[in-house]
Amino acid sequence: MITPPPRRFRSPGRTPPLRGWRCLFQGQEKVRTAIYVDGFNVFHRLLEGRSNVKWLDLFALAKHALREENSIVLVRYFTARVTDIPADPEKSTRQDVYLRALEASGVHIHYGKFRERQKRARLVEPCSDTLNSYVSIWSREEKGSDVNLAVHMTNDAWKGEFDCAVVVSNDSDLAEALRLVRDMGKTVGILSPVTAPAIDLRRHADFVRPIRPVHLARSQFPLVIELHDGHKITCPPDWFVER
Repeated sequence: MITPPPRRFRSPGRTPPLRGWRCLFQGQEKVRTAIYVDGFNVFHRLLEGRSNVKWLDLFALAKHALREENSIVLVRYFTARVTDIPADPEKSTRQDVYLRALEASGVHIHYGKFRERQKRARLVEPCSDTLNSYVSIWSREEKGSDVNLAVHMTNDAWKGEFDCAVVVSNDSDLAEALRLVRDMGKTVGILSPVTAPAIDLRRHADFVRPIRPVHLARSQFPLVIELHDGHKITCPPDWFVER
C-alpha cells in the first residue's frame, strides 16, 4: 500500500482531496499538466513596470514554478491585440514580437478583443462649480479572455487532455470553471501573480503557488530566438537586459 506524502497538494486551510493524488500514485512518473494563462491579468498584476522580465517564456515559467512530476503538455495564452497610444507608439509592435515568440515556443494563443464605449461615472469629489456629480468617460475594456480560458480549460478536461490544470491568473470569475474541472476528477492548481490569491479561486484549487521573482528571472527567452526557417525573433529593445 502506497502512503501519499503529506501536503503534496495542499491549499491553505484544507486537506488535499484524493483526486489530487490520483494521477500521482497509479504507476505514473509524470503528471500531464496544462497551463492556462490570463495574459492581461498577469501583465497588470505581475509584469507592468518590470521591463526586465516581460520577455517571458511560459513553458519555462511553469517548469520552474511547479514540481518535477508536472510534465507540461499544453500551454494556452489568452489575450487581445493592443493599439498604440501617443505616449507609447511601439506598444502594438512589442506585443506582436512577443506573441510570435510564444507561438514559436509552442504556446496556443487565443484572442479576445478590446471594446471602447462611453460610460457615465459618478465623481468621488464633485466639483463645486458643477451641479452634476456625474461625468461621461471613455471606457476601454478587454473582453472575452476570461470566458475563452474557462471554455477551453473545461473542454480540454472533458476531452482528457490533461491530469492537472494550472491557471495563471487572479481573476475570481474563473472560480466556477475551476470547480467544474475539479469535479471531473482533475487536479486543479493556481500559479498566483499576487501574494494573496482570490479566496474564490483558492476554494476550488488543490494547490496554490506564488510566482516569485526568481521564477521570472529564470524564465526569460534568449534575446534572439532562431527559428527553423532561418528567421529570427529579437527581444524588443525596451525589454533588453544584458545577460
